[in-house]
Amino acid sequence: MAKKPTARNEFVMFDVVYEDGSQRSNRKVDANLLGGLDGDEPARSAIMEQDRAISEKSGLPPLQIKSIKRSGK
Repeated sequence: MAKKPTARNEFVMFDVVYEDGSQRSNRKVDANLLGGLDGDEPARSAIMEQDRAISEKSGLPPLQIKSIKRSGK
């Protein structure tokens, strides 16, 4: 019997620079959030949410984002 096709989740990778000068590369953001009139701006809120989840698990406060850009550009 043939398998049913599954939905493919596509991601866009971003490099994030924080206010303290540190950088994280290849942060995944769902491609469905991007585009339209806002362009890549929704990626900032998605990455901030990821940072909040990471900070809750680590017990360290989240860092403030200085800039984001697509990886490889």
